[in-house]
Amino acid sequence: MTRHGKNCTAGAVYTYHEKKKDTAASGYGTQSVRLGKDAIKDFDCCCLSLQPCRDPVVTKDGYLYEKEAILQYILHQKTEIAKKMKAYEKQKQALKSEGQLESKSEERERAEKFKQRENNIVSKPINPFTSEKSKDEGSQKGSSSSTSSDTGASSSSSALPSFWIPSLTPEAKPTLLKKPSKTVLCPMSGCPLKMSDLISVRFTPLDSSLDRVALLTRQDRYVCAVTKDTLGNSVPCAVLKPSGVVVTMECVEKLIQKDMIDPVTGDKLKEKDIIPLQRGGTGFAGSGVDLKAKEARPVMQA
Repeated sequence: MTRHGKNCTAGAVYTYHEKKKDTAASGYGTQSVRLGKDAIKDFDCCCLSLQPCRDPVVTKDGYLYEKEAILQYILHQKTEIAKKMKAYEKQKQALKSEGQLESKSEERERAEKFKQRENNIVSKPINPFTSEKSKDEGSQKGSSSSTSSDTGASSSSSALPSFWIPSLTPEAKPTLLKKPSKTVLCPMSGCPLKMSDLISVRFTPLDSSLDRVALLTRQDRYVCAVTKDTLGNSVPCAVLKPSGVVVTMECVEKLIQKDMIDPVTGDKLKEKDIIPLQRGGTGFAGSGVDLKAKEARPVMQA
């Protein structure tokens, strides 16, 4: 569609471009935007600070973190868990005391009811020589008392509670806290995370003569420790747990998996010692990374 065709407003058909333009301007409807290369994290950047790592560590799931950032996160989560546990214990003690008070009040009510029932039981001797007039008077008194009780019940039933009066409205009860979990979770994978699970990572710089500042200004910063291939978001790579070096997955498949020996330290490797590094996308659809960002907004339905 040409430029003039997009800006044409005299058409009889409400085009897709006009609908998309109106949706963006109105503030309603879910918007989706394709992410470019600038919006994607580099493979050697921390998942928390999004900056190149000085002292990188990796989890068992392959997520890279700055050591200082992830330790601060773990300590912060532990303090939050301790606060939640303290509030939960306080609530537990309050509920326990309330339950004890309720049980004591119920026992008192039962005892009072029992006393009233016992006091109401009166044994009177039956006089066989009473006249029928006294019986009639007693029946009249009983009927009058029953009518008075009926009128009282009807009056009480007619007096309905006024729900708009603040004193008669239901009180809002505080929400009960659930018992918090004591395990710290990884911010990316959501799996349990411990300090002992963090593995130090050693990147092999492309030029060892360059300092860190000069190295960060270059686009190609690190290479594979074995094949010296340049590492990047488009190159799948893995971390070897015993030595912490970063190698390409091609090197792992063609060289390392044959003998299962660490090429740097010479230690025997297991399958769990080879950790695939989670990397960002390249900006192209073929990288296998979801490159769309969605923003959910209110939807107007007719």
